[in-house]
Amino acid sequence: MSASNVAAERFQLNAKSATQIAIETLAFFAQPARILRNYKPGDLRYDLMAGLTVAAIMLPQAIVYSFIAGMPPVTGLYTAILGSIVAALWGSSLHAQSGPTNTHALMTMAVTMAVTMTVATVGTPEFIAAAGLLTVMVGVFKLLVGVTRLGVLANFVSDAVVVGFTAGAGILIAINQLPQMLGVSVTPGSDFVETLQQLILNLNETNIPSAAVGLFAILTILILSRINKKLPGVLIAVVLSALAVAVFHLDERGAAIIGALPRGLPPLAHLPFNDWELIGKLSTGALAAGAIGLVQTTSITRALSSATRQRVDSNQEFVGQGLANIATGLFSGFLVTTSFNRSALNLQSGARTQIAAVSSGVFVLIGMLLLAPYAAFIPKAALAGVLVVIAYRMVDIAEIKRLLHGGRGDAVIMATTLIATLLIPLEYAVLLGIVLSLLRYILRTSTPQVLPLVPDEHYKHLVYQPHKPQCPQLAVIEIRGDLYFGAVNHVEKTILEIKRLNPDHRYLLLRMQNVQVIDISGIHMLESLLDAYRHDGGDLYFVKVRGAVHQRMKSLGFIDHLGEDHLLEKDEAISHIFQHVLDPAICIYECDVRIFAECQNLPRPIEHLTIAPLDSLDDSSFPEISVQDLYKQLHAANPPLVVDVREPREFRHSHIPQARNIPLSKLLTKQLDLPRDQPLALVGRTTRRARRAAIALQRRGFQNITLLAGGMRAWESADLLTAVELF
Repeated sequence: MSASNVAAERFQLNAKSATQIAIETLAFFAQPARILRNYKPGDLRYDLMAGLTVAAIMLPQAIVYSFIAGMPPVTGLYTAILGSIVAALWGSSLHAQSGPTNTHALMTMAVTMAVTMTVATVGTPEFIAAAGLLTVMVGVFKLLVGVTRLGVLANFVSDAVVVGFTAGAGILIAINQLPQMLGVSVTPGSDFVETLQQLILNLNETNIPSAAVGLFAILTILILSRINKKLPGVLIAVVLSALAVAVFHLDERGAAIIGALPRGLPPLAHLPFNDWELIGKLSTGALAAGAIGLVQTTSITRALSSATRQRVDSNQEFVGQGLANIATGLFSGFLVTTSFNRSALNLQSGARTQIAAVSSGVFVLIGMLLLAPYAAFIPKAALAGVLVVIAYRMVDIAEIKRLLHGGRGDAVIMATTLIATLLIPLEYAVLLGIVLSLLRYILRTSTPQVLPLVPDEHYKHLVYQPHKPQCPQLAVIEIRGDLYFGAVNHVEKTILEIKRLNPDHRYLLLRMQNVQVIDISGIHMLESLLDAYRHDGGDLYFVKVRGAVHQRMKSLGFIDHLGEDHLLEKDEAISHIFQHVLDPAICIYECDVRIFAECQNLPRPIEHLTIAPLDSLDDSSFPEISVQDLYKQLHAANPPLVVDVREPREFRHSHIPQARNIPLSKLLTKQLDLPRDQPLALVGRTTRRARRAAIALQRRGFQNITLLAGGMRAWESADLLTAVELF
């Protein structure tokens, strides 16, 4: 094929790939058509009833949340109408209900007020425009996350951050609403500590009618929730409070009311899209609000899907959330996200499809158009009381206790986020919690557990028992985590430290069942360990290597360097190393711990026989003879006498023809009938035992001694003739 044809084919493949990506991206925006195409008329009755039920709760909540956001009451209704309709039509969850929420209303207020630099702007056209721009920015962020399929990033924000932030936001909402409920004057824009101080100092200014209305709203909601959780307690409390104001003229006695709401469809907002300075100031808050929104949406839709068994597309949900925020921002609303309480109510009310959430938005619109004139009598103190109840429920005491008792990491993240939410700007509190979550994840994955294992008392399982001694020759170590670039330094350092503390460890068996991923840095680390152990005369073995990890090790050439025979089967790994790798002389004469089951049948040394470790003996040098040279000498005149110093069971299994078996224990304790004028070639499994025998023979006056280099392992590896004794 010519170069031009290859280029043309490559261009066609790339074009096809780009076309496929474009089609998949556009498919996100076709979700309404899929919903309507698959809709069953029989579901309409159930969806409309669920939508009406949710609307009865959402309508007063939307007005309440607008006060938290520092926005005019009608903007909360706009947010509820557009947020619920757009998020449902472009979402994938059948029961998720979106719109204004307490945390995002608070985020709207905190972020917008921080960048407008003065509290005097709260509720003004400039403030509303900045809040709308913030909402559009968050929508674009969520939309991009969805279409680029980066929804998995939401998994990296710990639930501890959400619990801490939600609890902190609940406390903030309650403290900020108490002055409104009690009719106490507080300097606008005061932080948490200042608001609390002024509230306590000015309690004597409490307006009794306002406090009574607020307390009445709180008691109404609490009592109705005890009677029946399905009752619209918020709506009933607000309606009864408004009736009390109208009947008893409480507004004339100092109880503030919200005034009449405008009637009409959500108007298009005039947003400062060309104000780059404002966009820059809002960017941090937009990122924080977007991240919290993604986590909340993910957690809520997962909770719903666990109850309904529906498979939810998280990326499609993020597209819906993004479009909903863009729509509400453009049409005079504020931040939108999924509401857990309204979603649960939607499910419990019998909703079957996304049309239920759409109808809830339509019912809120109808309610706004019909009831707007009557909203004038809604007392602000009642809305503040409603918010105090909602804020109290945001502090999940049970979950906080679980986090405090469940581990230091989650507890620290939760507590830090909660305190930061109270003391610093909300967007920075959220980002601080997210950064702590990521740092904890990085620290946890970069410092996996590296545990030396020994058999349990029944010799059935290898377990971590730091109080028990280890085998003098073999270290069995389990790596509990992935071997990627961030973790390899810790893993290698820990293994080498274990080796340093156990200098006689010449062999290492790595258990890899918990290693899911290995990269080139992990391969380099294993190569370094292999070279270190082989340099010291030992070796490296593996057990329980997962398929993907094995394939990676093979494709990067590590298996060729290691040897396929060093990857052992689970049930035979220890037995294989014991039978073919470890030095039995050390097991018999130097080891008093007998770690493995295979060790239990080894012969015990004679009580009066003591053998010092080889490294502590005199540094006597003995010549070594290669297996090829020994083979030639054995077939020449005046061959050396081959003395095999291994145990009889080893000798019977395989030995050099013409060799004489004198076990090391016998050689050290018995009188020897060996010729002093004939060269002696000492053979062990390796040279270690043979060197011990050579030192002992030298002390008895034998001079012409050589050692078989590599011992029987080298002889067998050279495929030279061996003898076997059957009886």
